[in-house]
Amino acid sequence: MESYSVEPTSPSAPFSHSVEDRPAWLSIDLRFVIATVIVFSAVVATTIRFSHEVFDPLADALKIQGWAAIVARPSLLWFTMGMALIVIRTLLWVRYRPVAAASPDEAPRMSIIIPAYNEGAMVRQAVDACAWAEYPRDRLEIIVIDDGSTDDTWVHVDAAQRERPDLVQTIRLPVNAGKRAALAAGFAKATREILVTVDSDSLLERGALLAIAGPFRNERVGAVAGKVCVLNRFQSVLPRMLHVRFVLSFDFLRSVQSTYGTVYCCPGALSAYRASVVQALVPAWQHQRFLGEVCTIGEDRALTNDVLAAGYQAVYQRTAVVQTLAPETYRKLCRMFLRWDRSYIREEIRLWKIMWTLPFPAMALTLIETTVTNLRYPVAYSSLGLMLYLSVQDPLTIVRLLISIGIVSIFYSLYFLHSERSREFFYGILYAYFHFLSLLWIFPYALVTVRNRTWMTR
Repeated sequence: MESYSVEPTSPSAPFSHSVEDRPAWLSIDLRFVIATVIVFSAVVATTIRFSHEVFDPLADALKIQGWAAIVARPSLLWFTMGMALIVIRTLLWVRYRPVAAASPDEAPRMSIIIPAYNEGAMVRQAVDACAWAEYPRDRLEIIVIDDGSTDDTWVHVDAAQRERPDLVQTIRLPVNAGKRAALAAGFAKATREILVTVDSDSLLERGALLAIAGPFRNERVGAVAGKVCVLNRFQSVLPRMLHVRFVLSFDFLRSVQSTYGTVYCCPGALSAYRASVVQALVPAWQHQRFLGEVCTIGEDRALTNDVLAAGYQAVYQRTAVVQTLAPETYRKLCRMFLRWDRSYIREEIRLWKIMWTLPFPAMALTLIETTVTNLRYPVAYSSLGLMLYLSVQDPLTIVRLLISIGIVSIFYSLYFLHSERSREFFYGILYAYFHFLSLLWIFPYALVTVRNRTWMTR
């Protein structure tokens, strides 16, 4: 592997100008956070009082006693906290605005890194999409890494390089070393000030590169996440549902997190990093260990955590769009979610340590979001047991539960409807039932097998 060769950003470059120590929006956020914390505390206090004055008589009427009552009261408290979190998220989501895209004249020099393993002809399409993107040719390089593929991937990688020798560079690893190693090889070969990662099964939209370069005008930004949509969403019902889920999970939540500079995961499908930041992080990131095992999955979220821990912001750019292939079978979907949840568990533990070093209000908002979000797991699974217990006494409990799932999913689908202006929001409702009936086992299994580091989809 070549030695790291990343040119430092010039102080006079247009994407490295200084910023005010305390920008105007920070004071606005400070007032907002103080107000939301007060409201949040009031809601929690009201819920506790409600639990004593209203829940106890209600529990007697429904014959909720013993362990069932122990489960039900925290569930009610968490539900109220969750609703307060939705309000906070909604306010921040409304406030979010993407940064203006870079103009061709001010575009920073950029390296695109595409790792590929047994991707076949799809990798050529990924390279072509990057080459066709709107960006000054003299400021762009594309580095494609064949991670020891055993199919014809190298044939397509080599053909892409032969077609555009002035733009495309290639690396061929002799054996499959894993995505982190492939990315690290690309990072080492890159010579530009912004490093963009693109998955080999993903196609950039034409304006994505100029868009994702825009946030780097702020020198405190170390990473930028792009918007991920499903390329094959019209092929079957499952990708249609996943497209809605991706928009809600990625666009909605990352928009919220971006308002306080703490996007938790910059996705492998499309993300950009400041080279001067990443070059110091790659060695430790490449050899990360968890519970004694070398980490091979969740490289995107791990690198995002590293950027945050280094004191830089991670933001979201809605106008930088990439279309990626989603699983079309239940088996492949489960494997993807297992991989995601295992890395989620590992990196949530790291984020809990990192967030105390974040500036205010990012620290406060991260604390609220991660606490309420992660409480959903013990509450949800214990509440499910409570529902099953109550359904024995009253079978209509199951009907009420299914109706509740529908109501909540309709509420969340409104975000998709507002953002996408598409009737596809219906598939978000369908996905809620699909998840409840067939995917609830994923997280508990991921938790007990968290040391498993296999990619599974390779």
